[in-house]
Amino acid sequence: MASKSGKSNQLPIGEIARRTGLSVSAIRFYEERGLVASVRNSGGQRRFARSDIRRLSIVMIAQNMGFSLNRIQEALSALPSHRAPNKAEWAKLAADFKTDIDARIGVLERLRDRLGMCIGCGCLSLEDCALYNTEDKAGRSGSGPRYVVEDISKVEG
Repeated sequence: MASKSGKSNQLPIGEIARRTGLSVSAIRFYEERGLVASVRNSGGQRRFARSDIRRLSIVMIAQNMGFSLNRIQEALSALPSHRAPNKAEWAKLAADFKTDIDARIGVLERLRDRLGMCIGCGCLSLEDCALYNTEDKAGRSGSGPRYVVEDISKVEG
């Protein structure tokens, strides 16, 4: 089957691997997990939809950002499996991930901004810990680096 551009909508696993940068074994693994689905041609070879390049690219990006495969699978399960998702369906997936992504961005920004100073972990080993975390006040709101994992205004409030 050809698309409007004249290119086939069904690609062999090797072409999907080349286009995504993933190994064939990784693509098979993602297929086993239900993140993509193939059909078999008359010779028994796997064929993937051209739109699976985008799905696999989203998987790669999300995994690199620390999302679990279960979370990625949950998000992708909202997309149709029998055809390429349309723009509205991709927008819904994006909105679903946006809250998680924004939260991760917040943690990364706090880590970037506080890495060389007190992070509220309770070690009190830096000179500025006495100023930012007097008597380990951050520890009252929980364990770990409170000034990084939480918004500092929530910890100090």
